[in-house]
Amino acid sequence: MSTSERRQRHRASLRREILDAASRLFVEEGFERATLRRIAAQIEYSPTTIYLYFRDKNELLSAVCEETFAQLAVTLERLQRTSGTPLGYLREALRTYVDFGLANPNQYTVTFLRQVQGKRGAGGVAGGFGQSIGGRAFDLLRQGVGACVESGDIRTASIDMTAQALWAGVHGLTALLITEPGASPVSRTALVDHTIDTLIAGLRTPAPAAPRTQVHPKSKKWDFMD
Repeated sequence: MSTSERRQRHRASLRREILDAASRLFVEEGFERATLRRIAAQIEYSPTTIYLYFRDKNELLSAVCEETFAQLAVTLERLQRTSGTPLGYLREALRTYVDFGLANPNQYTVTFLRQVQGKRGAGGVAGGFGQSIGGRAFDLLRQGVGACVESGDIRTASIDMTAQALWAGVHGLTALLITEPGASPVSRTALVDHTIDTLIAGLRTPAPAAPRTQVHPKSKKWDFMD
């Protein structure tokens, strides 16, 4: 490995350490109280080192959020290429979202749950899962809904509204499981599956009604009624 390659690998590794430390402190102490000096102390570097990577704390927060969305989007894109049916993709995408949040609780909390300078984080009204910072990930969910509408699996008057409602459902569940891990008396896996099944069931296109039948008392023959 050349000197240049080792230097690049070290820079990437140090940037990763900074982001992880920032995520932890933003959650534990809040954005306002988590200073760059405290973040630097977590990785045993001077604050000057952080300025080589990020202009200020706001830029560091944005980097945490952007990376969270990017990782989620890559996972959803991979799933989109391998899923067999539109409805299968939508169901797995919703579960993948929950699993991703539970596997990355600090990053998820910073991105979606924390109040920052009087505005909600990327999951609230200000940042918006469907806004620029999360547009890529949200569009994949929206595409999943659109594909299900085209295939006839679900019906909706608004793809955007439905995608937002589905996100709200799994976001609420993810937030609950992160902030109150012992709140549910049932299995976490069962709760996630049941929630997703319930969300999708409310959108499914009803099956055609079976024809009604009537038996004549004497003939005992079945007459089909329109």
